[in-house]
Amino acid sequence: MKIPLKKLLFFSGLILLALVVVFLVVQALLHLSDLAEGMRGIIGALRSILLGCVMAYLLYPLTRFSEQFLLYHNVKPRAARTLSTTFSTLVLLALLVLFGYFIIPQLVFNVPPLIQSLPDMINEFSQRLSDYLTSHGQSAQIITTISEKISSSFNQWLQADPLSALVDIVGRVASVAKSLLNFIIGIIVMFYLLMSRDQFIGQGKKILFAVCKKRSTCDVILRHLRVINRIFSGFVSGKLLDSLIIGTICGICLSLLNMPYAMLISVIVGITNIIPVFGPFFGAIPSAFLLLLTDPGKCLIFIIFIIILQQVDGNIIGPKILGDSTGLSAFWVLFALLLFNHLMGFWGMLLGVPLFASFYYLLRELISSRLRRKNLPLATKDYVNIAGIDDNGTISYLPPPVIQFRSLFRGEDSLWASICRRVRGIKADPTKEPGSPKEDKPDDPSDPPPPCDP
Repeated sequence: MKIPLKKLLFFSGLILLALVVVFLVVQALLHLSDLAEGMRGIIGALRSILLGCVMAYLLYPLTRFSEQFLLYHNVKPRAARTLSTTFSTLVLLALLVLFGYFIIPQLVFNVPPLIQSLPDMINEFSQRLSDYLTSHGQSAQIITTISEKISSSFNQWLQADPLSALVDIVGRVASVAKSLLNFIIGIIVMFYLLMSRDQFIGQGKKILFAVCKKRSTCDVILRHLRVINRIFSGFVSGKLLDSLIIGTICGICLSLLNMPYAMLISVIVGITNIIPVFGPFFGAIPSAFLLLLTDPGKCLIFIIFIIILQQVDGNIIGPKILGDSTGLSAFWVLFALLLFNHLMGFWGMLLGVPLFASFYYLLRELISSRLRRKNLPLATKDYVNIAGIDDNGTISYLPPPVIQFRSLFRGEDSLWASICRRVRGIKADPTKEPGSPKEDKPDDPSDPPPPCDP
């Protein structure tokens, strides 16, 4: 049998491709450590580009607004693009400078003395607790033992080998310098992305229309991408603004309440508030523990204040800023946080909600499109009482639930009469339905309940 040349070449190509894939897989398995090191290097090189993309995405609304403002005032398009991008970059740098000016001194001046005095604070707190337990006739030996172990561990850590401490400091300085270099490169990448954003958007759409066979498919994909972009941008920008407001309110109120470490606690609460649902707890728990060691009365006031603040944020500030940007219920928000925290760690806690909201939106659109093809209702509430749908599209509904309440002591159908029949071994009349009217006269309410003699 003669095989056509096209088929012969096609199958030969497939066999050759399979051999190449097998060879690459074997080489990767034999040099797994080298491959991991190479991937780590590639990821490290792409880290700056990824950071630049994230910053460009966050600053895009401000850049677009400022560019439209300049164009409205008859500024040339090229100059408007350059000025708006420069303005957005300066705003970002100004925010970072303000953050460093207000936050870093608080960390530098408060954290080291706090670490140094933490063993004494723990001993003082344990002594108070031991005195309280002893005054009430309870043993305080376990409290003393635990505090001594914690204090000794802290002292050993503080009095570590100077050489190892110096190596640790050098490593940290090198890490900070590397992060600073990545940030500078990210700023440059961000500037070029904002300047050439129209070109990148056009290239993406060009590739999309080239790949898709139908133009309607491209239109659907672009519409979904716009919705996903709105979900991400609304959630991220709204959450950042919400955290800034909460941190500011917390700092002002704690200062008025004369709380110790007010600015440090406000920074912790504001930063952790970025994380949905669990963020307030992540910030409040260590802050409350710190205040507990310092002043238990202040700790109680702080807990009451943080509960009130989170209620105000969850019911007033947060909904006003975020709105319904995700379209998720409280259950799905919690589900998204737990799932993406397991998959992505800390970044999953930050981005898990908009990622799951995007997936939820796409799944909802897919289900809605299939229901439209079958001429079925789209609202979820329309399916609550549906019993089934036949092949002709006829919908059958469940009957409304009927609950029959039985009397406790009066009548043959009462709970007492049923218990008595079971005790006597008498079965109820199967022909008589529960709750049916009796043939004889009804019981007088003044009559006592019937006796139950076995």
